[in-house]
Amino acid sequence: MGKLVTGVFKSRAAFEEAIEHVISMGYTPEDVSVLMSDETRTKEFGIEPGTKAAAGAGIGGAVGATLGAVLAAIAAAGASIVLPGLGLVIAGPVAAAIAGAGAGGVTGGLLGALVGAGVPEYRAKAYEKALREGGVLVGVEAKSDEDAIKIEDLFEDVGAEQVNRE
Repeated sequence: MGKLVTGVFKSRAAFEEAIEHVISMGYTPEDVSVLMSDETRTKEFGIEPGTKAAAGAGIGGAVGATLGAVLAAIAAAGASIVLPGLGLVIAGPVAAAIAGAGAGGVTGGLLGALVGAGVPEYRAKAYEKALREGGVLVGVEAKSDEDAIKIEDLFEDVGAEQVNRE
């Protein structure tokens, strides 16, 4: 198994470029985990919580089918997990891990959820701060060490912050 590569994106353009490159490497939208606040989802992507906006052809046609699929997953009502003090939107494999964190995640807010999902506490604190400031956290489980290095370099090249490979 490869390594998890994560990075925080401060702009929609950087996020989209990273996702497009990851998909071009042979990954699918289901291989990509995305975390952002409801506020960021609305502001950056024009997707109101609880709507099916991304399910229509408009999003897919505007930004490409693969990115449209990722955004559709983000916009889906079932992908929203509300944690105390922060409406958090989660899509991808990490959603199951955070949901599996159970009550500890709910009572401990985002920090508790991330730690419960296996993110080291010091990194979870930095991610929590970045998400509150409008960042988008993206994670990809690389299929090989070589891919992990490529994805890490890609994230850094497009301007991601807090890029980590574990």
